Amino acid sequence: MKKMKLVMVGNGMAGVRTLEELLKIAPDLYDITVFSAEPHPNYNRILLSPVLSGEQTLDEIILNPVSWYEENGITLHLGKRVAKVDRTRRIVYAEDGTEAEYDRLLMATGSNPFMLPVPGANLEGVIAYRDIADTNTMIETARTHKHAVVIGGGLLGLEAANGLMLRGMQVTVVHVMPWLMERQLDDVAGGLLRKSLEDRGLKFALGAQTQALIGDQADGKAGRVKAIQFKDGTELPADLVVMAVGIRPNTALAKSMGLLCAQDGRGGIVVDDTLQTTTDARIYSVGECAAHRGIAYGLVAPLFEQGKVCATHLAQFGIGRYTGSQTSTKLKVTGIDLFSAGNFTGGEGFEEIVLSDPVGGVYKKLVIKDDKLVGACLYGDTVDGSWYFKLLREGRKVHDIRDKLMFGESNIGDAGHQGHNKASAMADADEVCGCNGVTKGAICKAIKEKGLFTLDEVRKHTKASASCGSCTGLVEQLIMFTAGGDYSATPKKKAVCACTDASHQEVRDTIRNEKILTIDGVYQRLGWKTPNGCASCRPALNYYLISTWPKEAQDDPQSRFINERSHANIQKDGTYSVVPRMWGGETTAADLRRIADVADKYAIPTVKVTGGQRIDLLGVKKEDLQGVWQDLGMPSGFAYGKSLRTVKTCVGSDWCRFGTQNSTQLGKDLERALWAMYSPHKVKLAVSGCPRNCAEAGIKDVGIIGVDSGWEMYVGGNGGIKTEVAEFFVKVKTTAEVLEYAGAFLQLYREEGWYLERTVHYINRVGLDYVKDKILNNAELRRQLWERLQFALDGAADPWLASAQASVDVRQFEPVANASA
Repeated sequence: MKKMKLVMVGNGMAGVRTLEELLKIAPDLYDITVFSAEPHPNYNRILLSPVLSGEQTLDEIILNPVSWYEENGITLHLGKRVAKVDRTRRIVYAEDGTEAEYDRLLMATGSNPFMLPVPGANLEGVIAYRDIADTNTMIETARTHKHAVVIGGGLLGLEAANGLMLRGMQVTVVHVMPWLMERQLDDVAGGLLRKSLEDRGLKFALGAQTQALIGDQADGKAGRVKAIQFKDGTELPADLVVMAVGIRPNTALAKSMGLLCAQDGRGGIVVDDTLQTTTDARIYSVGECAAHRGIAYGLVAPLFEQGKVCATHLAQFGIGRYTGSQTSTKLKVTGIDLFSAGNFTGGEGFEEIVLSDPVGGVYKKLVIKDDKLVGACLYGDTVDGSWYFKLLREGRKVHDIRDKLMFGESNIGDAGHQGHNKASAMADADEVCGCNGVTKGAICKAIKEKGLFTLDEVRKHTKASASCGSCTGLVEQLIMFTAGGDYSATPKKKAVCACTDASHQEVRDTIRNEKILTIDGVYQRLGWKTPNGCASCRPALNYYLISTWPKEAQDDPQSRFINERSHANIQKDGTYSVVPRMWGGETTAADLRRIADVADKYAIPTVKVTGGQRIDLLGVKKEDLQGVWQDLGMPSGFAYGKSLRTVKTCVGSDWCRFGTQNSTQLGKDLERALWAMYSPHKVKLAVSGCPRNCAEAGIKDVGIIGVDSGWEMYVGGNGGIKTEVAEFFVKVKTTAEVLEYAGAFLQLYREEGWYLERTVHYINRVGLDYVKDKILNNAELRRQLWERLQFALDGAADPWLASAQASVDVRQFEPVANASA
């Protein structure tokens, strides 16, 4: 049977959840194509806040990696925005010309952030908070700027403000309403939340109306934002302004296709209870772009409910109806617990049960009507939030438990709810994860059958706790209840060495966040078990210090490996090899004569051409090293260091009849720009002048290949024990772009790579899409990385020619018999 064609426009959580459900029940019905405007696979957008605050990484919030699409036969077009859809011919067209025919079309275009239409909204430094690119912009801005203003005191605004504060910025939240999160909290809970956040360091301007954003008028042009101006004329300094004032369904494409959209300005694509559009029976829509019974939902749980129903109809089962959703809210700020659901404001005809303990920071408000719980607002103690939400959704009468309702599920004597462990008292059919509809029974079954012992494993196999995270505590209880003593809350991390329990990332983060400049400072801050460290951790700490704080942290030669201390490679017989620098592999007759003269003068037994197009002098005695360097008069090749080794080139367009670009000159330019660059591990580059790739650019850390229209750049190659082929990174037109892109990539690796981690392993750890997002999708960050690398390398001393400047201990070259005491 020939498969039908399903095309999905959008690659967010709602759309991909629909595909997951469809693949479960009808895996062979469709050939599926997905168009994603973002360059990333499906990720958990609601966990961007923990990424901003530094609690998680982008790699950790990826829900469906690229491999998932491949494993399920899905054609994925990343970074390709759909420009139009021809409903008559049933063809989808991307902006770059990519086409895809469809029998069924799933519109999952999500939403766009609303930007206040005030003067200055288009200034540099004024952004929304909606995706990975926004998150990266905030993280990078926090490194170089001081003052941030977040407009909007709702859920997203507070999470953004908290994350920026944790990144070191001074943050003020501007909110037009009299209390925070007025849609989710009443005034009492909002006041408690404000006090708690103020105690942490956030500032607030409530009831304030933004009139304009003021820019830096450098050279007569509006540049970067520098202040926010209020209606009363007062101003606040602002190097970064984050607008978190709401979202609007992204319906531009739908309207261009002629699909019916709600008319209130905020409405989405009109769908019925099957999630089928009311305009075209071949087209469905789910997520924030869809308007169901006049509502466009912005929370994940209802979107996943939509996905499950939509999948049954795409599978042609014809069952299931989506009738709307009850919603709940939880703030993702570590250490602050709040929960709200339903109608918690009350009013005429409603009853309220309130528990208020301002000193203890606990506030609970339950709203009842017609003997049913219809709303809950909890602050400080949210352990029973999911139980209240269950009562609310089920519409259960509460007269028999009313006197104990405020004190939670564990205090209800009937139905076997005695005891402190809520998870053990739950029935298998009880829902644990509301976002993903996962029951206790499904979680326990997965734990037992698949041998799961960690929260991450349970998230991967069941998706419980993988969305908003509000059920995490309950899931952990289930793991402990089911797996017993084998439970592990987090996967075991790999420590730097036996001297410490700290991981490489923890050490890097501590050095950066607390501006530690000495190895001893790291020891004291992280409680090193061994007072003076060891041969494994000292070189790592030394590198992390000098790469994080160039020109401030002092290089410690004694915390380097023997090769780097001696600035030459030690050989198995105790002698050394000396490899002078040859820019781009090019040399001169004069340099060759000097090498020959040095080989004769010091009776160097072996002179060999290396695979990196240089000449290696092997068998040099340690006491002769200084004399060899002086007589050569050539720069150090750094063949001994965790540093730039070589830039291999072919002869390129100057000589080769196939050459399309001047690879030799670019190789020399790259090598001169990156010379003396220390890095987590050795780095090798290559430049080929045409696609025949004679310089073997495909197995280098950075490989450049000339084509007719410019240069192709590849990253993450390795020709070592396990050959790794470099992956395509970007195509650029000019040599200046090659320098900037390559330099930015290497600086990112220098700043984030773990010591002794090659570029291929760094990329595998963080994901190539993460690296592309940092370098390709953020021109400002790319420029900053390139500039930081140039700053670090500016004035770097050659250890062969300027030993004193390069902190070389020359006593090591004296024969032991003559060494001073």
